[in-house]
Amino acid sequence: MPIDAAKALAAEPRSAEITWDHKDIQLYHLGLGAGVPATDPDELRYTLESKLHVLPSFATVAGAGMGMLGGLSSPGIEVNLAAVLHGGQSITLHRPIPVKGKAVTTSKVAAVYDKTKAAILVLRTEVADAEGPLWTSDAQIFVRGEGGFGGERGPSTRLPAPEGEPHTTVERPVREEQALLYRLSGDWNPLHADPEFAKLAGFDRPILHGLCTYGMTLKAVVDTLLGGDVSRVRSYSTRFTGTVFPGETLRIRMWRSEGRVQVAVTAVERDDAPVLADTIVEHV
Repeated sequence: MPIDAAKALAAEPRSAEITWDHKDIQLYHLGLGAGVPATDPDELRYTLESKLHVLPSFATVAGAGMGMLGGLSSPGIEVNLAAVLHGGQSITLHRPIPVKGKAVTTSKVAAVYDKTKAAILVLRTEVADAEGPLWTSDAQIFVRGEGGFGGERGPSTRLPAPEGEPHTTVERPVREEQALLYRLSGDWNPLHADPEFAKLAGFDRPILHGLCTYGMTLKAVVDTLLGGDVSRVRSYSTRFTGTVFPGETLRIRMWRSEGRVQVAVTAVERDDAPVLADTIVEHV
């Protein structure tokens, strides 16, 4: 069987050293569409090294996504990458991410769930520097055709729909070249750049990275409801429900309650087709 759950869960964690500096942070922020207008003081916090802060979703690309790559190559995991989908992502911040850092990332398969027609792998990455833990992230990987092995079904990630009208709604355009810029942060999948490859995957043109939408959404929440203060974010989780094409517009609806924001993201030009669901930003 391609997935041996017991072997995967028993495997020793894998560790590697990662480094980053202001150039990596700036490139990531630009890949999310930051810097418009270029001289806006609020945008300079994402683009100018003398004023720079780090959006917490940078954790998904630090070290070029070492945690996810390590998890998919763990003992007991032999899957066809064409059957792999990124189903969800969560990050827990232990303290703000520094603009320049050197840290050790440790990854493991934290859970394997049996959804009958598919398996879900939870790939956990813990990152710490000399001062202690920085962040913990979980990637939920959906592997089609690998269920039915008699394992635990796992918890439901569906949240109750928020009540009433959203506290606020914003729209964020996705530039035509945005996927080409975002992939420079480490995700080189040709699905996001090569039209011929995209057609082989069932799309009429390249699609935007799900984690780019994830980062754009967090930036919108921080800028709109958290006063632009990235240090207020404590955790951020989502479930990927649809694709986004470069050139489209994201509609980001936010419902605010004490200590958290629930978010729904849709694609405006496709009749508000769902893109991100069950999305929560917890904050102070």
